[in-house]
Amino acid sequence: MPRPLIDLLWRESPHAPPPRRRGPRATHSTNDVVAHALALADQRGLTAVTIRAVAESLGLTTMSIYTHVNSRDDLLVLMADRAHAEMELSPFGRARWRTRVRRVAEANLELLRARPWLLDVDDPRTALGPGTVAKYDHELHAFDDTGLGDLDRDAALAFVLDFARATASRMAQASAAVDMAEEWERAAGPLATYLGPDLALAQRVGRAAGESMQGPFDAQRAWDWGLTRVIGGLAEITEGS
Repeated sequence: MPRPLIDLLWRESPHAPPPRRRGPRATHSTNDVVAHALALADQRGLTAVTIRAVAESLGLTTMSIYTHVNSRDDLLVLMADRAHAEMELSPFGRARWRTRVRRVAEANLELLRARPWLLDVDDPRTALGPGTVAKYDHELHAFDDTGLGDLDRDAALAFVLDFARATASRMAQASAAVDMAEEWERAAGPLATYLGPDLALAQRVGRAAGESMQGPFDAQRAWDWGLTRVIGGLAEITEGS
């Protein structure tokens, strides 16, 4: 049997208990399993990550994988934590808190766009891993010198990360959709004939936005506008404290 998830997450810690071994030494390690699973997710998405697929990529039997991880759900937690450990953390230097928070948001958006499969990993046990804990500790320092207490600091970080996650999800959906610039150009005229006077506000605002963005949604504009408002909202409690 493999070790409990908490021990698997912290398997490289000097405080980790030694793995129980029976029989000959394994030709592959838990690190190998996680690395191959990450490669599958990066190349083909999270649905490609199955115990069978990972086993085949390593030249092992399916049952052999279960000597390293308890389940696919545990494997996803290990993958997410490794992705967080490999993430390049934004340097803060002597930057002010607004700049630090912006860097945290941008770094998380970059991670989620590079590895969009992370959007489909929603397991709270990921918070137990060393990569995730180190990421969390670093990002909490973005709110140094703001006067926020511990609970508010945690909530403020969650607010920023939730915005980055929501934007990354919207961007992923937009990139997988049809070319809305072309579709908007074809549909704008006919659409106007279908919209009645009771939808005048939608027509006016939609026309202005559509002409500006060449479509109904501009991901980068939404990100820039939204992040400015996120930071502005945080300023009300940090600079007013």
